[in-house]
Amino acid sequence: MLIRNATLADGRSVDVRIEGERIAAVGSRLSGGREDEEIDATGRLLLPGAIDVHVHFREPGFPHKETWKTGSRSAAAGGVTTVVDQPNTDPPTVDGPSFDEKAALAEESCVDYGINGGVTEEWEPDELFDRPIFALGEVFLADSTGEMGIGTGLFERAVERAAEAGVVVTVHAEDATRFSEPVRERARDDPDAWSAYRTAEAEAAAVERACEVGERSDAEIHIAHTSTPEGIDAAKRAGATCEVTPHHLFLSREDLDELGTFGRMNPPLRSENRRRGVLERVRDGRVDVVATDHAPHTREEKDAGIWDAPSGVPGVETMLPLLLAEAGRGSLSYERVRDLTAANPARIFDLPRKGRVATGHNADLVLVDPEATREIRGADLRSKAGWTPFEGRTGVFPELTMVRGNVVYLAETLRVPDRESMGPESGGFDEHTGRNVRE
Repeated sequence: MLIRNATLADGRSVDVRIEGERIAAVGSRLSGGREDEEIDATGRLLLPGAIDVHVHFREPGFPHKETWKTGSRSAAAGGVTTVVDQPNTDPPTVDGPSFDEKAALAEESCVDYGINGGVTEEWEPDELFDRPIFALGEVFLADSTGEMGIGTGLFERAVERAAEAGVVVTVHAEDATRFSEPVRERARDDPDAWSAYRTAEAEAAAVERACEVGERSDAEIHIAHTSTPEGIDAAKRAGATCEVTPHHLFLSREDLDELGTFGRMNPPLRSENRRRGVLERVRDGRVDVVATDHAPHTREEKDAGIWDAPSGVPGVETMLPLLLAEAGRGSLSYERVRDLTAANPARIFDLPRKGRVATGHNADLVLVDPEATREIRGADLRSKAGWTPFEGRTGVFPELTMVRGNVVYLAETLRVPDRESMGPESGGFDEHTGRNVRE
């Protein structure tokens, strides 16, 4: 296949030839195959597929919330070509049998994937490190969905084991001793109570502690979903990498009156001033990765009191569209979007053939019309959740998503040769099966 006249994130206009699973050439006026194997990408932006290093696809245990099939289709429709699933499923992914069970379910994925190993008092590190785990984590320093919070001693032992195995440790950094217990007296219909309870100070303190432990063991520490400027700065001072979610980037406590309990997540939304500080650090390079923490729950589950609703919001389908819309407004460069969603995750987590539009790399590609913005509607998204905290906001959605040379998602707006099977009846999806990137 030959993609002609595509614009890369750096502004270059190129042709890209794809042979099998790889990019065979990137250049000007490339010779290709038959005309019916070409895609005219004039006026369109070609990006490396996004690598979302933080999703919760809920299988096994909670298929009514999400499955590998529905979650991966949502990912593909949002331009995500690799996802990394976290361990707080049922059973939690903390030993060999639980990993194997999840791996069997993950074969339904239409995008490539990684599976993280988790840490609890019952974990079996020898069994986990004998499996092709993507990373260790997220290791919870405070309870979240799944109640996998662990103490300091176990965390230190887990980091040591990961360092010995050469595995990155992804950390959910909140210090529960710094939560504001008096806030628990607030009414269940106070949507801001969760943010007031799980304080910003709790994050920065936990980031510092996690990095200190990592330094003693010479471990690679990656801080998940940093939500405060202080947490990001603490990670950077220690030489750790960090990620930010779209909801912490684009939403704040000022949105909670509208969102209610649908805006409850861990860590929680922060003040508007802190949100702006996070955005500044995303722009200037202090943040390494944007990842979604895609955490689907049903409307019925979320429609509860603030102390009872489950934490988390869906986001795997809207991450790249939101960032591209932000770039279109001039707030971010397309190169920065590329680095945050593809190049940096590939570098940090050692995926040498992903994250770039370059000869020899996997043909994980996303084609978008940067001028084609549309409103985000939960009813249009492929996640089982059927809702989004970004309802009514603007996004730039992919017209084509390709995983290792296979077109896995195709919008009706783009003509692609020999893709009659991906018409409206299929929802625009192919039946391609993703792979574990560690195998």
